[in-house]
Amino acid sequence: MSITRRTILRASVGTAALLGFGHGANMATAQELRGPAPLVNSDFEPIGGQPPQGAVSSIGDFDYQVKYQRAFEAALWAMPALAIYRFRAAALQDLGLKDNDIIAYSGVATAKLEATTANASTPYITAFTDLQAGPTVLEIPPAGDDGSLYGQVVDAWQYTIADVGPSGLDQGKGGKYLFTPPGYEGEIPEEYLHVPSPNFRVAFAFRSVKGPGMTDEDAYAYAKRLRMYPLSQAENPPEQRFFDPLDVRYPTMPEWGLEQFESLHAIVSVEPVKPEDKLAMGMLTSLGIRHGEPFEPDEVAKRAMIQASYDVWFYMQEWFDKFPKEQLFWPDRQYASLLQADENNMFTWTYEDRIDTIERAAEYFWCTYMPKILSDSPATQYLMSMADSDGNPLVGGQTYRLDVPAEMPVEQFWALTVYDRATMGFIYTAEDRTTLSSYDLDTMEKNEDGGVSIWIGPTAPEGKENNWIPTAGKRPLPAMRLYGPTAELNEKRFKLADFVRV
Repeated sequence: MSITRRTILRASVGTAALLGFGHGANMATAQELRGPAPLVNSDFEPIGGQPPQGAVSSIGDFDYQVKYQRAFEAALWAMPALAIYRFRAAALQDLGLKDNDIIAYSGVATAKLEATTANASTPYITAFTDLQAGPTVLEIPPAGDDGSLYGQVVDAWQYTIADVGPSGLDQGKGGKYLFTPPGYEGEIPEEYLHVPSPNFRVAFAFRSVKGPGMTDEDAYAYAKRLRMYPLSQAENPPEQRFFDPLDVRYPTMPEWGLEQFESLHAIVSVEPVKPEDKLAMGMLTSLGIRHGEPFEPDEVAKRAMIQASYDVWFYMQEWFDKFPKEQLFWPDRQYASLLQADENNMFTWTYEDRIDTIERAAEYFWCTYMPKILSDSPATQYLMSMADSDGNPLVGGQTYRLDVPAEMPVEQFWALTVYDRATMGFIYTAEDRTTLSSYDLDTMEKNEDGGVSIWIGPTAPEGKENNWIPTAGKRPLPAMRLYGPTAELNEKRFKLADFVRV
């Protein structure tokens, strides 16, 4: 067997990681240990096995670099779970609630609900449970003239395990949902709508939808007909505890920095590991995150996790700055649907051959509580303005105008909400106004065609105060919500004008 003769000039650049590069001033590098590579005929040198001559390591500290890379990818991978975990942690720690207590807003949310792209048009209801204590029952009232519910129940990875209300398992008839933990083998009574959960911690968020002529007070009264309790107490359920945080700060937004990985540890220490996540779990061990063990990262891991967390936030901001043009709602407009589903019209980004952690992270970075399957004719459309009419990004401190036609393609109502682009949440302002909607048409100045123009910016144009949403100088993220969209919108025959920079 003969080998073709080659003349290969190699530099002695080895794998410094295996030799502990960066762990001490006296630690020799691979090249220093091996000495200079002999420049000889390759008959006596192997083909391959080392980088080519002149190659040098770009890493000064492999220990830090490996931990940084794993932390960066972990923050992307865990984005859905981290986002929903903060809702639960804030309820238990900041609001002092317990599992199975129900948060019911007596009115529409203000900026004190520090949540990602929340609505300010319909009152919210939310609660949390931990199935480590056993199955949990959730009683839903039937939909009717006195109200109805729209929303989802999600697991610890924020994947929807049940829709509720007219579009849910109960089909608007109401009923008792029974959530059981992983591996549950107990008997399921016939009167329950059984929902097996792949995780122990479960959360729900509903909107109390007002019927014709109903008030926020009516929606609140309807919400207080819900019940949530352990199955073990089904024969004699405890009195339901409700909490109204309307005038209380409820900080549900993800934290950035070391706290993010403390939350991640709290998640993976409890929840079952799916086969497709074993690789990620293996990488977490480098960061001091391991199932059943305390979170005790070394100093290098702490520095790496803090910086990686910050960098993921900046990366997500850039991702939306460079939003894929092919994913815009209309090709000649600057709007994107808030609900960017995967190739299966779901929100898991889990396929037979891969998991897309970047697209998944981006969606859960700016939205929470997605439906299980995105319909071709969704009950609500959320259109986010990604740029102005000239295609330029919206910037802080500037004023923009949106012309809303008199005839909007909705069966219920429309609402324009402006968020802080940095947080994707409401903007705190002295006026405490985050939204203008078709419910406000009586107080807004009309255009000659019967439509309205809405201004967003740090100050109101003179005489336009009733048509203005303040931004306090923040970079805006406007969202046009359309409740009960018609086929004209869903089939994209209607087009909304872009924001114009004034």
